[in-house]
Order: sequence, then C-alpha cells, then structure tokens
Amino acid sequence: MSFLHLCQSLSVLSCGLFTGAAIFINYVEHPSRMAVGTQYAASVFPGSYRRAAVMQAGLAILCLVSSMLACVAGAGIMWLFTGLLMFSVVPFTLIVMMPVNKKLLDPKVDKYSASTKSLLQTWGKLHGVRSVISFCALLLFLNQILPVVNK
Repeated sequence: MSFLHLCQSLSVLSCGLFTGAAIFINYVEHPSRMAVGTQYAASVFPGSYRRAAVMQAGLAILCLVSSMLACVAGAGIMWLFTGLLMFSVVPFTLIVMMPVNKKLLDPKVDKYSASTKSLLQTWGKLHGVRSVISFCALLLFLNQILPVVNK
C-alpha cells in the first residue's frame, strides 16, 4: 500500500467512524436517554459526553491530518477540502455547542427542570448538525475514492 493510499484510507476510515458514532448518538443514544426522563438524561450526559468528545475529537484530527497528507501526496485539493469540512465539526462544537455543553456539564444543573430538558433537546439538534456535516464529508470522500477502486 502506498503512502497516498494509506492516507486516503485513514481519512475515509476516521470520517466513517466519526459519522457512525455521531449518527448513533443522534438516533439511538440521545433519544433513548431522553425517553426515560430529564433526570436520567441529565445524569448520564456528562459521562457519555466526555467519552464521546475524546473519541470524536481524535477521529476529526486524524481525518484532517490524513486528508492533508493525502492532498500533499497527490490526491488533489478535494481531499484537503473534504478533510476541512469534516474537521469543521470541531469549531462548530467549540463555538456553537460549548455554551449548551457547559450548562449540561455543570454539577449544579437542576436535573428535574424544564430548562434542562430544553437544553438537552437543543443539544440533540445541534449534535444533529455534526452528524449531517460528517455524513456529507463521508459521501465526498467515498465519491473521491470509489472511482479509484473501480479502475
């Protein structure tokens, strides 16, 4: 396997794993915890969030770095663009989602309140943006790599 193919493979793999995790969170984990009540959802959110944040941040960074290297190795500028699109979930999280995250991670959050339920619902919608962005990036990566596979 050439360096270029290794970089492309890491880009697609890390983006695919990120996308799968993000969609799982949006369509399975978050709705399930919300279904059993605000108190439970607010109680388990911090542990789930911290674990997912470490995993997804690592995958986003790996995707960006490997797509940059793929671009430099000759894959083309679309690999860099797609890696940057995938990585855009990081600033989105830090700028748009962080105020909601901080409130939900506050140990003093009222786990029974309507405002906490509203924060959790808002968080789910914002996280959906991450799912859509990463899915679009995955489709772009696959569109770029599948013609190579079919040659």
